[in-house]
Amino acid sequence: MNWTDERVEKLKKLWSEGLSASQIAAQLGGVSRNAVIGKVHRLSLPGRAKAGGSTAAAARPKRATSAPRAPNYAARSVTRTVTRTAGATALKEELAVDLTIDQELQIDRNIVLPMSRRLELTELTERTCKWPIGDPLKEEFHFCGNDSPEASPYCTFHARLAYQPSAERRRMR
Repeated sequence: MNWTDERVEKLKKLWSEGLSASQIAAQLGGVSRNAVIGKVHRLSLPGRAKAGGSTAAAARPKRATSAPRAPNYAARSVTRTVTRTAGATALKEELAVDLTIDQELQIDRNIVLPMSRRLELTELTERTCKWPIGDPLKEEFHFCGNDSPEASPYCTFHARLAYQPSAERRRMR
């Protein structure tokens, strides 16, 4: 198939209108999608415009990046470089993102920690708390070992840590 000047001009026009390579191939007739893509690259045409006539940067809203979740961060502005593609062209865009975290920590000073019985794995039973304490690779590692209710693998204190209501978990995020 020969690329005549007329067909090349039609290719350029359809490409700038945002048509896909398959759609252009169908309109030109007698040419495959891959032939259209190859010709676009040889002509060094810019990335396709989005259908509807808007540019990719104007049509796409800026995304905020999530900040690390830690208490007492002050509001600050951060500039991030983002690479995105528009058709066959890679574009770099700098986004200014305001990072703010409003998180209040409520410290309950009336918490009573139960004394651990410091049981080894082989000493655990159905009625002992199986909450691990420490690093399993260290010699000091042990399990809580306090009495646990019949339907729970943990004592009352550790069950409250393990089974937080979903509303409370969402609030802590």
